[in-house]
Amino acid sequence: MDLQNLPKNPHMELIEVAEESDRKYWADRLGVSCETLKSAIRAIRNMEFSKVQQYLTSNNLNKTPFKESFI
Repeated sequence: MDLQNLPKNPHMELIEVAEESDRKYWADRLGVSCETLKSAIRAIRNMEFSKVQQYLTSNNLNKTPFKESFI
């Protein structure tokens, strides 16, 4: 196991976009479309929830307030 690739913060949320249901969950939670979500991840080259959230907020790309729901 390569420990270098593990997140430094164990509470960090990583956005998963491989599955359609995952994309829909994260897009809904961030208040954006699936395409906007994918574009944001490509733009910042990062899948960390807090960084994507910050990018979307700073660029006024989110349409609705963020949902702070946890599973």
